[in-house]
Amino acid sequence: MKRLMNLRPSKATAFFLGVLPFLIIGVFYIVASDLRLAENPNDKLLPSLSSFAEAVDRMALTPSKRTGELLFVNDTSASLQRLGLGVLISAVLALLIGIPLGFIPFVRAGLSPFVAALSMVPPMAILPILFIVFGMGELAKVALIVIGVTPLLVRDLQQRVSEIPAEQLIKAQTLGGSSWTIVLRVVLPQIMPRLFDSVRITLGTAWIFLISAEAIAATEGLGYRIFLVRRYMAMDVILPYVAWITFLAFMIDYLLKKSTQKLFPWYSGAKEKE
Repeated sequence: MKRLMNLRPSKATAFFLGVLPFLIIGVFYIVASDLRLAENPNDKLLPSLSSFAEAVDRMALTPSKRTGELLFVNDTSASLQRLGLGVLISAVLALLIGIPLGFIPFVRAGLSPFVAALSMVPPMAILPILFIVFGMGELAKVALIVIGVTPLLVRDLQQRVSEIPAEQLIKAQTLGGSSWTIVLRVVLPQIMPRLFDSVRITLGTAWIFLISAEAIAATEGLGYRIFLVRRYMAMDVILPYVAWITFLAFMIDYLLKKSTQKLFPWYSGAKEKE
């Protein structure tokens, strides 16, 4: 008897099953929108598809009368720059802190409790402090992402380093490797693909911090635009922006996944065997 857990869908079936939830949501929205607009043509909660098209044309294809720029392009560029810089700094700090924490007992004893406590601090609670210290410019927004994401990455890398088999470390020492050499030749190659995975996991958190910071203090950005137009209940702008943020997050995650497979094929193969 074939068990459900042992059945594998074909590529076509897997693609269809992946698209199906989006189709169901789309059909549900269209039906609900038509019902609400039939009852009240001025309803703003569930705009029609034509309203979305007009909003996209106004935001993405028509230059602003005030600045002459495409607002959608400017918002996307500003948000991606902040997100990219914040995540990059967090990843570098995670390597510099996480490897010593997991590899050197004295560092782990001294800093591990502090990092654990720091990871429990709600970053949004210290956002006003960041604005006071760094001002209302770009630095505060990037700092919020760094403060919110870095402790999570550090703790994950620390755990990954501590999981490296002791046999490998003992063999490296037997062959005369110093602590620095072992870090470069044994630890770092195994940690890099795991860093990519950790960044993928924390991307959603980074987006939350970014949108929150932009909503409070910004003059451009995806989060800024969403919270700017909400006062007008402009759902025809808000929903496409939310969909675009979701698409960007998905694409970044996809690119990180493919980069991991390309740069570290051994890691992908090992995960499949597991």
